Amino acid sequence: MVEQVFGRDRLTFGVEEEFLLVDAETRVAAARSDQVIAQARLELGDQIESEFYLSQLETHSEPCGTAAELRRDLARCRRVAARAARDARCLLVASPCAVLTSRPLPIRSYGRYLRLAEHLGPVLVKADCEISGLHVHLGSLGRGESLALSAALRPWLPVLQALAANAPFAAEADTGWASRRGLTYGRWPTVGPAPVLDERGYDKTVAELISTGIIIDPAMLYWYARPSAHYPTLETRVADVNGDLDTTVLLAVLLRGLATVILAGLEQRLDHRPGAGKIDDDRLVENHYRAARYGMAARLFDSATGQDQPVPALLDALLEFAEPALDALGDLPFAVSTLHRLLRDGGGAERQRAEYARTGSWTGLVDYLARETIALSDDEARSPVR
Repeated sequence: MVEQVFGRDRLTFGVEEEFLLVDAETRVAAARSDQVIAQARLELGDQIESEFYLSQLETHSEPCGTAAELRRDLARCRRVAARAARDARCLLVASPCAVLTSRPLPIRSYGRYLRLAEHLGPVLVKADCEISGLHVHLGSLGRGESLALSAALRPWLPVLQALAANAPFAAEADTGWASRRGLTYGRWPTVGPAPVLDERGYDKTVAELISTGIIIDPAMLYWYARPSAHYPTLETRVADVNGDLDTTVLLAVLLRGLATVILAGLEQRLDHRPGAGKIDDDRLVENHYRAARYGMAARLFDSATGQDQPVPALLDALLEFAEPALDALGDLPFAVSTLHRLLRDGGGAERQRAEYARTGSWTGLVDYLARETIALSDDEARSPVR
């Protein structure tokens, strides 16, 4: 394994995945995560945790050096969690928006979860279903490096959001969005593109957000990229959870490739406040809206050309930009083959629409999502990752 890339230690990466639990008979979201987590922890330890709703749980990989290591660890977490779910008469589902759910949504009513629920009261009233995302961590990075990298990644994150769009349905309705989660999550305070900040500006901004009551603590920063509150990493939070495990690994691989190329040019300038980037805030917000609304069918503003471009063209540009790092890290063949497959066959939102058009059944759609969630984790031979 290459220990250094472009004169610095290779970045490790890790992924957090949020999952929904559904009743094995009705396919309705089931508030049994405490039972499932307790059993799965016997094998996973702290790699499985509770989430905001009692019908959700989160697993996270260890920090990994290669795509193959990351995929194996995520697959193991899914297998163990799915087995514990079955013992609780549930299915584990990578569903960014619950297809079948009930009201009121089952919020955890203790500790920090209760404080969050009280703080988010008006937002939660409008929520019609549970939402689940995936977060990619890149590290190890100092906070100054994380903030500089966050600023440089801003133009690329809508492209990756479009690639990961996987939520056309919510609460027994076709929402008309590729990622309805993007709309629902966008109502939470601070959700959106990260501002361009140095370390002093970051501390000042967080203090102001807390003092004005917008957030209750630094962990409530929901920017699309932020220095992690718990690890020496940059955490990106823009993507829907995906059942297709290779899509998840691809997102991590592309983000690490981008970060590796960017840091090779940024590391000598970390003592200075990073520039505002190549795209203004209004354009960036519009790009994120389009990514959530249309997914891979979106046209996003491209600062390099000054024109709107289709997402497949921007993904080609992203791949070209990151190619030197992807090649050095051994990730290029996997990135190329998986990206081409998704462009040919469609991403998560397109596949869900095709499945529902075929069956016309909400329970059938949930079954499809449950099968996709564990399919590749049970068949390592199908993955192009080596």
